[in-house]
Amino acid sequence: MENFLKFFLGIYINSYLPNKKIKVALTYNLKPEVQENFEPDNFPKNSTDQKFDDKYAEWDTLTTITAVKNALELYHEVVMIEADINAYNKFRTEQPDIVFNIAEGVNGISREAQIPAILDLLSIPYSGSNPLTLSLCLDKARTKEILFYHNIPTSKFLKVKSLDDLQNFNLKFPVILKPLGEGSSKGIFNSSFISENNELKERLGEMLLQYEQPFIIEEYLPGREFTVAILGNDEEITVLPIVEINFSELPEGIVPIYSYEAKWVLDTKANPLDIFTCPAKLDEITEKRINEIVLKTYKVLECRDWSRIDVRLDSDGIPNIIEVNPLPGILPDVDDNSCFPKAARAAGYNYEEMINSVLFAAAKRNKLL
Repeated sequence: MENFLKFFLGIYINSYLPNKKIKVALTYNLKPEVQENFEPDNFPKNSTDQKFDDKYAEWDTLTTITAVKNALELYHEVVMIEADINAYNKFRTEQPDIVFNIAEGVNGISREAQIPAILDLLSIPYSGSNPLTLSLCLDKARTKEILFYHNIPTSKFLKVKSLDDLQNFNLKFPVILKPLGEGSSKGIFNSSFISENNELKERLGEMLLQYEQPFIIEEYLPGREFTVAILGNDEEITVLPIVEINFSELPEGIVPIYSYEAKWVLDTKANPLDIFTCPAKLDEITEKRINEIVLKTYKVLECRDWSRIDVRLDSDGIPNIIEVNPLPGILPDVDDNSCFPKAARAAGYNYEEMINSVLFAAAKRNKLL
């Protein structure tokens, strides 16, 4: 499948584009630069994590936004539109042929859907999933409810809005505590791994106050963890090489989950963690099971053009879906542990080819080719 997509990408780049250059708007949220040098003190800490300022963890750095812009500019005219309250009027003024959307949005559980909803209103095509899929995938409880309905394995969970909801608690410890509507490991810390009831009550009380949103509590899956990048639509969907997250490489005292500490604090360019293997070393049966479950999830949730889906094995070695990311992270530097680009490189794509493959899938889906 990778060769199939790259073949068509080659036709698109080498034959189609010289005859017709399209106008692409790149829409994004820029992470404040102060976050670049954020260094928490007294780490690790296994009680409260109030010091971790993860507000902008989902947004992109200027380095990433520039890399995407440069990739698109190889073949297109590119205009930049920041995903703020001025975006609507800018889309109306610029009238792009298509939008390459990497905007995470600003406020609320529907924030990732805000730009696509505006574009639907204006009848402007865009890359990635529609507003409903983006909203559903950001809401971890709704995602899991849909997975359960379609008999797709995912860990048992409880949605809680207050400590009173713990009266319905019937899960097995240990459990993981996660904010309902966050990505990029926001709100998931070393202390989110919880082993007993009193600890759960204390930690949940702290986090409800800090994040002002519901949380989900889900049973911890003890097996290996993977993340799987998917590219394309319909008969041209391809699963890129599977990435494994090797928690054995984490420092002592850090629990084996891909927490905020593991993703953003411990793993830096200055001191990178050798935490990923791609392609993952898997037996044929497990690899087939993972590919089947992520493809089914991609289709059931009606993802479009691209997504990255996180998978973890349970105690019986069965793959379970733990999260769906229809707006995957795409850090450009090969030294960054960014899983979608890592999987794409393993499949033979460079960064520019990866970005333009996503745009190609969106352009073809919107019948611009």
